[in-house]
Amino acid sequence: MSRIGKKPVAVPAGVTVEVKGQMVKIASSAATLTWQVHPLINVAYDADNKAIEVTRQGDDRQSRALHGTTRALLANMVVGVTEGYKIDMEIYGTGYGVKQTGQDVELTVGTAKPHKIQIPAGVKLAITVPNARGNDTPAVFSISGPDKQVVGQLAAKIRKVRPPEPYVGKGIRYKDERIVRKDGKAFGS
Repeated sequence: MSRIGKKPVAVPAGVTVEVKGQMVKIASSAATLTWQVHPLINVAYDADNKAIEVTRQGDDRQSRALHGTTRALLANMVVGVTEGYKIDMEIYGTGYGVKQTGQDVELTVGTAKPHKIQIPAGVKLAITVPNARGNDTPAVFSISGPDKQVVGQLAAKIRKVRPPEPYVGKGIRYKDERIVRKDGKAFGS
């Protein structure tokens, strides 16, 4: 039995849970998330204890693997509708910057044209510092939303445009990401 899977997910006040067959809907005043659960997993909502319980139908390998994963994803949904998720990012490099144009984020990262990435519905982009000043003062922005997967996927797409390089450290990175620096070419005398 999965240690994570057998723990019930506590549902705080102000959050409603609706289970219809394999469809789970978790809602609060801030956001609503729905998810289709795998057919090998059973989800039940205990209204008296205010908890979501996850069980599996069989004991085969796939059922065991999905048991803890399903419980973790449901717990992430509960956190998403109550608190939300936020990822802080930085852009280092002379002339590099970020701006929002409508439903797109526009990244200027040393290429001929700026890169545009569409912001998914329900995700917010907050730009604190729009332009980097050299390699010391970064452009700072954050991505926030109720769905952990969507927020993380957008952050990964943005970082993939210009990953940080190891010599000077310029590029797009997560706020607390540590870049292992390499020495440049050493000339012998």
